[in-house]
Amino acid sequence: MTVALYVPGDRPDRFAKAVASGADIVILDLEDAVAHDRKARARQAVVAFLEERGAAGLQVRIGGLEDLESLAAHDVELRVPKVRGPEDLDAVVDRLGAARRLHAIVEDAAGIGQLEEIAAHPAVVSVALGESDLRSDLGASSPAMLEHLRIRLVLAVRAAGLPAPLMSVYSAIADLEGLEADSRSGAALGFGGRTAVHPAQIAPIRRAFAPSAGEVAWAEEVLAALDSAAGVTTLADGQMVDEAMRRRAERILARR
Repeated sequence: MTVALYVPGDRPDRFAKAVASGADIVILDLEDAVAHDRKARARQAVVAFLEERGAAGLQVRIGGLEDLESLAAHDVELRVPKVRGPEDLDAVVDRLGAARRLHAIVEDAAGIGQLEEIAAHPAVVSVALGESDLRSDLGASSPAMLEHLRIRLVLAVRAAGLPAPLMSVYSAIADLEGLEADSRSGAALGFGGRTAVHPAQIAPIRRAFAPSAGEVAWAEEVLAALDSAAGVTTLADGQMVDEAMRRRAERILARR
């Protein structure tokens, strides 16, 4: 499982605290978290932190192509918001080169329509949804629509050979129970973790994505049975297992 924590790019006083928060990835945000009149200050702060610390464990969410020049000298992974198609990613690659690792964020119906093409882009290493923007663009409040979009994302990224995607930010920061419940739903759909906007959200996300004791016991029994038998075998409760179940069992144990 992966937990990524956003921190506003114009709050350098929070950068080191975010790195020490226990998140797997810290995302320095130059987009929505920063007011327009503070964008230049945020770019300077982000670049200074990259120069001081290096890019390991960090990503930068750009606010637009105007951020790329200041980041060109730093081999940091970039989150690209409001991706509507491969051409938006090409625009970043044209400026920074094909070796740059990009995380595409899809936030409207046009991007949903090209999810498969976006996920297949050679520079893309992950795709995520911007769920708040998607709700606004679609005018949809039904949980069924959100679940449909999440399923589409999981299918698109897995078909492209990418890792399980991260869930979008849960905006009700104080509702930790709701966050954990929603994260459990995402884990059941095939997501591999979640982004957060406050350190208090990290622990509930980890609990939600961690496998239960029953899942771990099942996975260990499956792998032990498959390793000691050729072909189809059975567990102690009589459940039939074969090599098709090995990958599922391995993924469960990888979430610990």
